[in-house]
Amino acid sequence: GAEGSTLMSYFSKNQIQTLKPKITFSTLRDLQCPVLQSNELQGKPEESCSTEELFEWLGAVLNQVSLDNKSSSFLSTYCCPQPNTVVEKAFLCTITGFIIPEKIMQLLEQLCCYFNEPKLAHWLTLTVHGFADSPVAWRESEHGFHKGGENLYNFVVFRNLDYWLQMAVGTHDDCPP
Repeated sequence: GAEGSTLMSYFSKNQIQTLKPKITFSTLRDLQCPVLQSNELQGKPEESCSTEELFEWLGAVLNQVSLDNKSSSFLSTYCCPQPNTVVEKAFLCTITGFIIPEKIMQLLEQLCCYFNEPKLAHWLTLTVHGFADSPVAWRESEHGFHKGGENLYNFVVFRNLDYWLQMAVGTHDDCPP
């Protein structure tokens, strides 16, 4: 009724539009990466890193924290877990916006096609963050913000198309399905 048309004129007058996802690309050079084996989730001393170590490392990389453990750094003395390898070039693509699950599946399928070409990567990751203050996290349960509003999952896909799925939620949230 009248209320709807008033709202419509308000939105058009203020030029409020659907936000298109924002895409940014960056190249990380000489990046220290953990060595992973798809069948070793716990990692093996001197052979591969665990899923937890990878998750922590990924958090540091995505937040652009230095990995060189300098004692003079006030921000972080974090260093890449052992064993690790230096990758000459790593590509980081960030897409920010409201993205439907079908698009995420499409992205994952496209990323898997990357291994069809003669590339040197042994694995790749796709991390999906929900908004920290999202009203719903998993299933149909309310999302408790509390401290950090954790609400994310991460795919690690290997060259043989094995994959790991890691999920993180806040303390008071329902576990993912």
